Amino acid sequence: MTQRVLCFGELLLRLGAPGRECLLQSPALQVHVGGAEANVAVSLARFGHPSAMAGTVADNALGQAALGALRLHGVDTARLRREGGRMGLYFLATGAGHRPSEVIYDRADSAFARADAAGYDWPSLLDGVDWLHLSGVTPALGEACAHAAIEAARTARARGVEVSFDGNFRPKLWAAWDSRPGPLLHALLSEASIAFADHRDIDVVLGPEPDAAPDDAPTGADDGGRHASRILAAASRAFAAFPHLRRIVTTLRGQRSVDAHTLGAMMVTRDGDVHRIAPHPLEGIVDRIGGGDAFAAGVLHGLFEGMPDADALAFGHAAACLKHSVPGDFNLVDAAAVTAFVQQERLDVRR
Repeated sequence: MTQRVLCFGELLLRLGAPGRECLLQSPALQVHVGGAEANVAVSLARFGHPSAMAGTVADNALGQAALGALRLHGVDTARLRREGGRMGLYFLATGAGHRPSEVIYDRADSAFARADAAGYDWPSLLDGVDWLHLSGVTPALGEACAHAAIEAARTARARGVEVSFDGNFRPKLWAAWDSRPGPLLHALLSEASIAFADHRDIDVVLGPEPDAAPDDAPTGADDGGRHASRILAAASRAFAAFPHLRRIVTTLRGQRSVDAHTLGAMMVTRDGDVHRIAPHPLEGIVDRIGGGDAFAAGVLHGLFEGMPDADALAFGHAAACLKHSVPGDFNLVDAAAVTAFVQQERLDVRR
């Protein structure tokens, strides 16, 4: 069933070094529009769901260009405020071999970060909306952003609008101000019915699991079941703490080099069902930025369409895999391409 979705977050400009160069190795940068919540909105619009963005953008040529990029992919921008200030930026140097990619944020004092939380009229913004999507990036940007996100989630829940929350924990952003992530993220998870999160995200909110062994595996590493077992334990804690929460969903990533990963996925439900997708090899990765957002959008699409949980997980996993072949933040594939991946159709040229 088609769902009317509102995503709340900061619309960003990504400035990337060409190819695999280090930043400013040559005097050029490639520009893409993105942002965690915007990436989800674009994917859902391309899957056929009426999608809109709420937030604040700079009232200048950069903001107008970013709005135009959303409109190009079918996202409604009418709920985005335009105010004086600057666009949030991030710089990306794509890694190669065993040199990891690097992100440098330049988001302080952006128009979104400075926006007054009281300026968002959530009853009006949520009018006609079936689903609200948020992520942990927004509260990481400052107190006003955190309060705006929490008020959005609480208003949505009170109006019968379902809430999804993607952990997206960004230590660099939280460290830039006098923040306490746990209580703020707790308030958001309290309103969510589905969380895209692993055990590390839950530990940030609820504190580390008592007597847990040190977790020295790379983030998302699929290390022969240890990661999955920790997700199961974290899910149990989360379901006990958050009565509205019905599903916890996450990817399981392994890495041999920047260009060679494996990607699996896992869903745990409040009823005790566990669904898992075996790791799929990803060779010759073009761009992994936005892969988690593509995964979230794919799972949500599957649930919106009434797919069984296992099939919704498979659709989200396929969408995430395909995003690794698309340059930029947005996942530009449609539902037919994702379905073809799930069904393992041939990769011949489509003529």
